[in-house]
Amino acid sequence: MGRSQSSLASLLVLIPLASSGGAGRADAQAAPPAAPAVAASPAAAPTKSVYGKLLSVDSSLNNVLMTEDGGTKLAWHFEAPVIAEAARFKPGDPLIVIYRQTAPKQKRVTAIAFPGSAKTPIYLNMTSDRVVLRSSAGVNGSCSQTSGPVSESTIPSRGLAEVMDECWCCAPQGETCTPGNKSGLGRALLVQCFK
Repeated sequence: MGRSQSSLASLLVLIPLASSGGAGRADAQAAPPAAPAVAASPAAAPTKSVYGKLLSVDSSLNNVLMTEDGGTKLAWHFEAPVIAEAARFKPGDPLIVIYRQTAPKQKRVTAIAFPGSAKTPIYLNMTSDRVVLRSSAGVNGSCSQTSGPVSESTIPSRGLAEVMDECWCCAPQGETCTPGNKSGLGRALLVQCFK
């Protein structure tokens, strides 16, 4: 997959689903296709996270459906390799989606994480390029500030890395980022890394 396809794959559209049974699927099908038309630079957008539980993985639509902790049902669109990895988890598993808001209804996901799914923090590079995973210790359980040395690991496409520090970020190889994400013990799928 070329670089332009990789960046296209990372543009994800978040679709709030209706809380009634069949309406959620219709809303997910009506989602606009991922397109590179983004108003704001992903590098300038702040990182945010949604915490909740996995509802299901819809391989036919390439969607990961979740119920966030507040009760809202959300659909996240990914390419087939990410969907195949997400399908290894079961409904009800804890789920964190780490993203950057790029337009009012568009988000670019950095990673989807399944806390508690492994004894250590494991990161799987789902991008088509090598990435650098940077990590450091948080301050008082938060990643808004970090302390201590910053560790770096280079992860090839589809490669794995284990990192023991609680705060992390990922960037394209040759770039840098500031550790500010926290996903805990478990498996995280790196979908798009930003400088």
